Amino acid sequence: MVSFDDIARAHERIQPQAKRTPVLTSATVDAHTGAKVFFKCENFQRMGAFKFRGAYNALSQLGQEEKQRGVVAFSSGNHAQAIALSGKLLGIKTVIVMPHDAPPVKLEATRGYGAEVVQYTKHEDRETLAGKLAAERKLTLIPPFDHEHIIAGQGTAAKELIEDAGALDVLMVPCGGGGLLSGSSIAAKHLAPSCKVIGVEPAAGDDATQSFVKKRLITIAVPDTIADGARTPSLGKLTFPIVLRYVDDMLTVTDAELTRAMFFLWERMKIIVEPTGALAACAALEKKIDLKGKKVGIVLSGGNVDLRWAAAQINKA
Repeated sequence: MVSFDDIARAHERIQPQAKRTPVLTSATVDAHTGAKVFFKCENFQRMGAFKFRGAYNALSQLGQEEKQRGVVAFSSGNHAQAIALSGKLLGIKTVIVMPHDAPPVKLEATRGYGAEVVQYTKHEDRETLAGKLAAERKLTLIPPFDHEHIIAGQGTAAKELIEDAGALDVLMVPCGGGGLLSGSSIAAKHLAPSCKVIGVEPAAGDDATQSFVKKRLITIAVPDTIADGARTPSLGKLTFPIVLRYVDDMLTVTDAELTRAMFFLWERMKIIVEPTGALAACAALEKKIDLKGKKVGIVLSGGNVDLRWAAAQINKA
């Protein structure tokens, strides 16, 4: 299992390239929740999301022969961009398997970082396709969340948050496949042992919540949600036991609530956050948990919004 020492080493490894993203506060949010809230703004990370942390940590530890052959990854967008950018920085060829309906802004950025993109339809299995490419081209497969180096890298976001804001009573983290939640929970429990760690996922894709409650890994159909970064059918074999061990609770939010929270962050805090990135903030703003009198950390996991999609949502409002 990933340890805090792994996260600390990952932090040293990525520091030359990753940004130490800002921690922002909002008097409006504090008044609304009755808490003192600290937002870790990974929307300002390189390529626009926390995923760069894990991707760079993983690729930088490949052997020389693996680096020469290249890597393959599968992703709806942010892991794709993170692997592509990390590969560009490290001189490693990258092949990314992405859905045919991936957000254009994420697809264009992935190609812009120099990756070869292989798209698939909803009738194809992305993991199978990535595995086939790995075997045929002798590429190293780097999964989006179920990988020790990925988890350790993602945990550096919570490490920085607690170092900058101080010990927290509650840490709220978006959850898709559980890489960020796993790494963050390990960091939080080491740096602030009494901190409650809460994962937040879309109600339409509540596989992690079901798994957490039933204490067994639940797999669902790929969820239909605006939180495209959380369209995962289940937690991973590595992330699930970490979530069970270190996470205190799981919450869900609807797409309607998520849209409302995302626009609130845009309007009141003047920061661009994508739907998946707003999951944890949404749970706080919608008062899914009583935070009164608490010192709360919230990870805003990314800001890669398709502005054409966003404009359509605004017109619907």
